[in-house]
Amino acid sequence: MSVSIDHIINAFPNLTERQRQQFEAMMTMYPEWNEKINVISRKDMHNLEVNHILHSLAIAKFISFTPGSTVLDIGTGGGFPGIPLAVMFPEVKFHLVDRIGKKIKVAADVAAQIGLENVTFQHGDIGECHEKFDFVTSRAVMPQNDLIKLIRKNISPIQRNAIPNGLITLKGGDLNDELRGLPASETVSINSYFPEDFFTTKKIAYTPIRVK
Repeated sequence: MSVSIDHIINAFPNLTERQRQQFEAMMTMYPEWNEKINVISRKDMHNLEVNHILHSLAIAKFISFTPGSTVLDIGTGGGFPGIPLAVMFPEVKFHLVDRIGKKIKVAADVAAQIGLENVTFQHGDIGECHEKFDFVTSRAVMPQNDLIKLIRKNISPIQRNAIPNGLITLKGGDLNDELRGLPASETVSINSYFPEDFFTTKKIAYTPIRVK
């Protein structure tokens, strides 16, 4: 069955043929898995391309990770934003963590079936992850300050990218109160990247985290 990834292609016209095939495969695999394990709201499955895959890829508009970088995706669920980002950055290593084993199972199977070799998975709590990473990503898991307390230990002191290592999250709505105590943070409206209506209230929040 042919699937459309027109929104993704419009946003990223320079995708390789392999990347296009991987995104197309994702569009087939997630609905199949969702019939067995509910990783995406069933009423939202018809919005998979825009609301989940393209939303994840907003981070690829915010930063182009340097090859060799490492990224920790916490609360990844079925693999968002980690798996779409791993397709976009095949020379970057992604480690996806979630407390719910059946969701990690879905993410791992999708990654294996589309041939991703730059992704590892961990079923458990972030407190059980002790590795160091350049960036931590997350999509609407918890407030920024609470996340920082949990992942500060996971931020590498080695700088490889154009912006300092830190936390990059996908969020919605007004973030002024949430970020008030984090003066170094910045936000970007995702509708500056993508024209779809879904992104009208969606934002990227980035907080640099300096460690010794």
